[in-house]
Amino acid sequence: MSHNPDIYLLYEYKEKLPFTVRMKVILDAPIDAAILTEAAQLSIGRLPYFSVKVGLDEGQNYTLDHNEKPLAVLPEKDERLVLGSDDVNGHLFAITYRDNCIWFNYSHALCGAMGGLFWVKATLYQYMIKKYGQIEAPKNIKLPGTPVLEGELFFPDADQLPDDEPISRYQGGDTNLHLSRFLKYLFNPFARDSYYYEIEIPAEDFMQYAVKIDGSPNTILTAMMFQVSSRLFKEKQGTFLSGRIASDYRNDIGAELSYRDFVRFIHVRYEWNMKDETIQKLNMRARGAVIRQNQPELSYERLKKLDKAHKGIDEMPDLKAKKKFALKNSTFRSDPRDTYTVSYVGQVDWGGMEDHITSFYTITDGDLMIELNALKDKFCITYQLINKDPRPVELFCDVLKQEGLPFSVSERYTRYMPKIKLPS
Repeated sequence: MSHNPDIYLLYEYKEKLPFTVRMKVILDAPIDAAILTEAAQLSIGRLPYFSVKVGLDEGQNYTLDHNEKPLAVLPEKDERLVLGSDDVNGHLFAITYRDNCIWFNYSHALCGAMGGLFWVKATLYQYMIKKYGQIEAPKNIKLPGTPVLEGELFFPDADQLPDDEPISRYQGGDTNLHLSRFLKYLFNPFARDSYYYEIEIPAEDFMQYAVKIDGSPNTILTAMMFQVSSRLFKEKQGTFLSGRIASDYRNDIGAELSYRDFVRFIHVRYEWNMKDETIQKLNMRARGAVIRQNQPELSYERLKKLDKAHKGIDEMPDLKAKKKFALKNSTFRSDPRDTYTVSYVGQVDWGGMEDHITSFYTITDGDLMIELNALKDKFCITYQLINKDPRPVELFCDVLKQEGLPFSVSERYTRYMPKIKLPS
């Protein structure tokens, strides 16, 4: 592969689909801007693969060049940042803050949640030891002055992966029930800000419930979101409802330590005649789908498809052709179309920092999309929607009540997903 693997998602960038991420950390005290700014520069210095700016070479390929300018640390405003712009010193990463909240804003091209956490944890740790003194460091923290490990930079050679056929594949197909809802948003020039709710469930209650029905956070939420969808959409003959579970496959390809994003989707198809089934039974259906699709052969296949798309982009003669090819051959856009998405990074080691972290949310693009993060005492859910209609979140809260789970739900927030400025 002739180019940095981190550039290729940039070719798919569109203003309404910017592929950006926001991680929101709520602390137990107001943010000290001076300390946060100092911590931000220390942490990004340890993460040179994130301290970059986008360039364009003679062959009209995007490049990622070292960015010597300071990382932007700015007051949070009720507007969208523009990553890559002069306002953020050309970086694809930027930090904003307000009151006791910090938002970590970044381009999805360089990393997903796993890599994003490298940055979030490194920055928060520098912030907290400067503010509170020595605290217990989380495992695998990226400390200033320590070497960048080979594993952090690892990207597999797709040609070296096996070509074995998987035992089974998802054959569920696309569901188009959600498509009309999304297209209405996509083609409405005034619907540029989408929304989310913050929902918290006590960890002890949720885990006791999970043990009781033999579920995991991913499969339980997939089952619950099917009940929500079956009440939100009108039943139509010949249709079905399906959910997707984001699945990190880095372990399958030997990239355990990499900052890069290696995600494919597990698809769970539900039929309309299942809408009155219990969450326990729906959860078991989701578990079965995970077992059938959790095969390393599917991970190899995913990376090979990604590699083929990258090489195809490289072969295009100019930037316009590269963007067109990238959109047409996108691995994400070619996935089966589902009704909703569930994404959970899993347990995260925060060390002594967790004593000062009140809540932690991941904010992304998507409709009927759940992002889940776990702290020791609570699960933090970001329930994301593309319009102001509260029914989906109300229906989700009804399911939580039905299952006897305590929870709290916030007001509606605007996502303010960052845009990206790219050379042309």
